[in-house]
Amino acid sequence: MTTREVSPPAASGFWGKVDRITLLAALATVVLWASSYAGIRVGLKSYAPENLAVLRYIIAAVTLAVYALLTRMPLPEARDIPRIVVLGFLGFTAYNVAINAGEVGMSAGVASFIVACGPILMALGGILFLGERVTRFGWVGIGLCMLGVAIISLTGEDGVRLQPAALLVLLAAACQAAYSVGQKPLLKKYGALRFVTYAVWAGAALLLVFIPGLLRELPTATTESTLAVVYMGIFPGALGYLTWSLVLSRLPASIAGTFLYTVPVFAVLIAWLWLGEVPAVLALLGGVFVVAGVVVVNTRGR
Repeated sequence: MTTREVSPPAASGFWGKVDRITLLAALATVVLWASSYAGIRVGLKSYAPENLAVLRYIIAAVTLAVYALLTRMPLPEARDIPRIVVLGFLGFTAYNVAINAGEVGMSAGVASFIVACGPILMALGGILFLGERVTRFGWVGIGLCMLGVAIISLTGEDGVRLQPAALLVLLAAACQAAYSVGQKPLLKKYGALRFVTYAVWAGAALLLVFIPGLLRELPTATTESTLAVVYMGIFPGALGYLTWSLVLSRLPASIAGTFLYTVPVFAVLIAWLWLGEVPAVLALLGGVFVVAGVVVVNTRGR
């Protein structure tokens, strides 16, 4: 299966390109991925960041393995395995350890705003390493996003101060950006779902070094924390990628990506309903700058 560009229906405008099934799949993806930020906070009550990551992605890997067996998904070509392992490390091993560690000292909603700056980091990487150019609007968007991250990084629960946790979440966003850029050739070859399955398996395998710590924490972990991790492994970790692959198969990537702008909004709402977390007003202002910058870069910046 490969990601394909589809011709829009007769209706005009953005919504003319999105049918009901695609819209529901996109909404499911956004809500599931947004909920993972609150789920991480619950899991961290009983598990260290690295142990939470390994438990979550063992569950995700097993879930995807069941799907792969049911659909008789073929294995990747041997020559692609090293690249898949590197991308699995960036997108799942390093990303999840960093985001989990960052959320030890930062609310779920605020963390989601920093991760949302991933497209900005991708644009900067293209400028620095690929010779790509952005328009003046692009630089305005990059500036807005950097300003937003700076505001968030200096906004703590007890006032204005540097939050080291913000740097960990920014590292997670950088890993996710590198994963997104590096996966493009393999996406064309294997399609979204097959590639993600391979990458999740690779990332989960690399996380197995933390199994001893997980085994020490499992007996004393609360049911609430363990169920939260199981939920993240099955739903945001596996089902979310299944629904996202459906969206990518029915829409151009440029249109599909616009749905992801709403992830931080849902993350803040879910964290409020699930955890009672209300981010500081200054942090929310920084989040608005981040999302605005990403929208400007992706719509007018290139």
